[in-house]
Amino acid sequence: MKTNKIVIVEDHILLSQAISSLVNSFNNFEVLYLCKNGKELVTKLKTPSNIPDVVLMDVNMPIMNGIETTKYLKDNYPGVKVMALSVEEDEDIIIKMLKAGAKGYLLKDVEKSILETALNEVINNGYYHTKDVSNILIHTLDEDYKNTKKQLKEREIEFIKHVCTELTYKEIAGKMFLSPKTIDGYRDSLFCKLEVKNRIGLVIYAIKNKIITL
Repeated sequence: MKTNKIVIVEDHILLSQAISSLVNSFNNFEVLYLCKNGKELVTKLKTPSNIPDVVLMDVNMPIMNGIETTKYLKDNYPGVKVMALSVEEDEDIIIKMLKAGAKGYLLKDVEKSILETALNEVINNGYYHTKDVSNILIHTLDEDYKNTKKQLKEREIEFIKHVCTELTYKEIAGKMFLSPKTIDGYRDSLFCKLEVKNRIGLVIYAIKNKIITL
């Protein structure tokens, strides 16, 4: 079987070495090298043979922290999966790491068996989330939804409801007693605000956010 290559980015040397020994004891995993910060990792990655399958990433590091480094990997080495390994339990930090591109988030006091499971899940399925992190994600998605709903004005919601019918934009203008030009403005503004590209995108948004029911 293929041996999966792991890199550890951690500024505490003794801890980094301890994690390395642990990972090397797992079946089908091998630590390529250790880095003290994100900048050191970026330099190492310029050599193709140094590109790993997974990076175990600390969050708080000098020079280039875990969030910055994870974002860099997502943009420049999308095939490299990042698993955060940190003492940080703050929800905002966890969300920032996941939004930056981390495929999972573990605390440093995690049991050996869970670390091994997490690495295998990231390799085989692309991500690994503990129950606590999953709950944070669900809460954040719910908050994002509420915030987006709050940003929509009543007339915008009315327009979206009309978009979900068979009415043309010109007919919607008549229903809302507005000019076609104003309706075009509503449409273009909502495309931008909701990050959709066409009328179908608006309909899908309306269904997902329960503006309309099927």
